[in-house]
Amino acid sequence: MLNKTIIPQEIVVDKILPIRNQKVLLDIDLAQLYELTTKQLIEQVKENNHRFPENFMFQITNEEKEVLLDGYEDFKSLKKSSVLPYAFTEHGVMMLANILTNNKAIATSIQIVEILIK
Repeated sequence: MLNKTIIPQEIVVDKILPIRNQKVLLDIDLAQLYELTTKQLIEQVKENNHRFPENFMFQITNEEKEVLLDGYEDFKSLKKSSVLPYAFTEHGVMMLANILTNNKAIATSIQIVEILIK
């Protein structure tokens, strides 16, 4: 049986952002929660891109990036990046559980979705 509490709830809640009237988590934060690099996470997503329609995952715009940089201290690292991050909805997080098949990734995805639904 999977351990339900992999990550303290506060850590996940702090990473949830409102973008396009949706609650999302950015690829950089999800990679950290899954203990992957962002590059590894996105490579897995790109190999399974048919599983991620726009209502599951989308790339943020330059304007949305600027809002994040202005409003959140945690995103200073985005300032130097030329790559726009991807945002994952609760459906996208569940789909990550299907492509990241180790027990930690599955349990982490379930926990994140439960928090997003609350």
